[in-house]
Amino acid sequence: MKPDGAIAPILGQIVRFGLVGAFVTLVGVAVYYFPATFLGVEPLVSNLLGYLAAMGLGYVLHSNVSFKGHGSRDNTARRTGRFFIVSLVSLGLNSLFVWVLTGLLDGPTWWPLIPMLLITPVVTFSMNRQWVFG
Repeated sequence: MKPDGAIAPILGQIVRFGLVGAFVTLVGVAVYYFPATFLGVEPLVSNLLGYLAAMGLGYVLHSNVSFKGHGSRDNTARRTGRFFIVSLVSLGLNSLFVWVLTGLLDGPTWWPLIPMLLITPVVTFSMNRQWVFG
């Protein structure tokens, strides 16, 4: 069991990650949803557009806000590469959700928003905290 002093930094990171992540996710979701729903863009193409919009914004904000002061900042190239890999995991998960829910199940474009908002953030927080910014 961790002492109370060791829990506070993790809770702070979770809160910051949640706030920043919510903003980044909303940007990515909006960039996905608008073209897929109103412009007739294929949902997987729209998902890629949302990913690109969120990836750069997410790196800057998570580096400077969510995980500020966590881990070593000595190797920026390695951290950037790892962040990119985690972002590809995020893209893969969200693409899977879009493909299954709008493609295989022929559901509406809003269906993938549910796992995009509930599953992907948990996976990326864990990977970012332990592997990217740890």
